[in-house]
Amino acid sequence: MNLRGKVALVTGASRGIGRAIALAFAEKGCNVGINFVRNREKALETLRMVKERGAEGILLQADVSKYDQVKQMVDKLVEKFGRIDILVNNAGITSPLKPIEEITDEEWDRIMNINLKGAFNCCKAVIPYMIKQGGGKIINISSSAGLRGGRLTSVPYAASKAGLHGLTFTLAHQLAKYNILVNAIAPRLIKTEILEQSGMNSEFIEKQVKSIPVGRMGEPEEVAHAVIFLAENDYITATIIPVCGGAVPH
Repeated sequence: MNLRGKVALVTGASRGIGRAIALAFAEKGCNVGINFVRNREKALETLRMVKERGAEGILLQADVSKYDQVKQMVDKLVEKFGRIDILVNNAGITSPLKPIEEITDEEWDRIMNINLKGAFNCCKAVIPYMIKQGGGKIINISSSAGLRGGRLTSVPYAASKAGLHGLTFTLAHQLAKYNILVNAIAPRLIKTEILEQSGMNSEFIEKQVKSIPVGRMGEPEEVAHAVIFLAENDYITATIIPVCGGAVPH
């Protein structure tokens, strides 16, 4: 797929990995839908950076866990640009590491509603448009935690990302006949604010970095490069690409 003139929707695009993805699409000549929930100032900053790269963008405020808001967001994007070619389900949250017996129902539900139901809602809203226009790409930003879980992540976070992989595989098989390709990217340690939300202290993070063969954390732009690769490729589907510096997920 030649990305120039295509339309991409990136959820959670006001900062971090989402912003890097939005800017990568802009550099390829895509029109970009910039989804955010609360931080309009940061989202406006992303929009400004998109326009600096010669692309068009639109701010789309919506809580991805609520389908009515997602449907309005997608309709607004299509109303402006006439189509939607690429969906990147990037919006996600984590929670502090703690034993399962200390995890509340509220914590579990919040993670699942945003990380998994949010992706489901966005897919549900865009797929009819993609079928009608003859195809599209769906790229889910998952996590190495969804592959094998482990000590680095909370139980609900790992479970939500494993669920996202199941959603990816199933939709890929169901939608291939419509020329809609569905894949996921599974980063490990990436330099973003979500690390602070995870409750991992600097000493713990430094220890984990030492276990990564390339010897450092990843940058948001390196995840964005993988997204562009999948967006441009017209034959890859039902695939998870680890972006983890050679570390085996654990």
